[in-house]
Amino acid sequence: MEKRVVDHVIDKLNKKFGEYSPLSTSTGNKLEYLGMTLDYMTKRKVTLSMYEYIDKMLAELPSDMNGVSKVPSMGHLFNINPDATKLPEDKGQLFHHLVAKLIYLCRHTRQDIQTAVAFLCTRVKDLDEDNYK
Repeated sequence: MEKRVVDHVIDKLNKKFGEYSPLSTSTGNKLEYLGMTLDYMTKRKVTLSMYEYIDKMLAELPSDMNGVSKVPSMGHLFNINPDATKLPEDKGQLFHHLVAKLIYLCRHTRQDIQTAVAFLCTRVKDLDEDNYK
């Protein structure tokens, strides 16, 4: 609550852990940390969001992945077509990268996508066109 107490604690932490590089600190009612926004604007309440992280991820998508959905996964998510065309290496690398980002997202703020992301994790090594879309 008091700035001098906070400064004192930060100084002690810096002396203990900031030997090679000083600790970075932020103050205020809205903080950015590891892709998350921590909002303390409402008294006794913290709101976590990752809207900017999601926007950056969506901007990274290639045009053949554009689309809109009201649910985290489509009805065909768990259906595996053994005759589907395998993905080229470059698309496979991108898919793997995006699934890793989805893991981070679902662990921090979007638990509603965990089932879909878990299934996509099982497909990373054997990717086909059906999983990509």
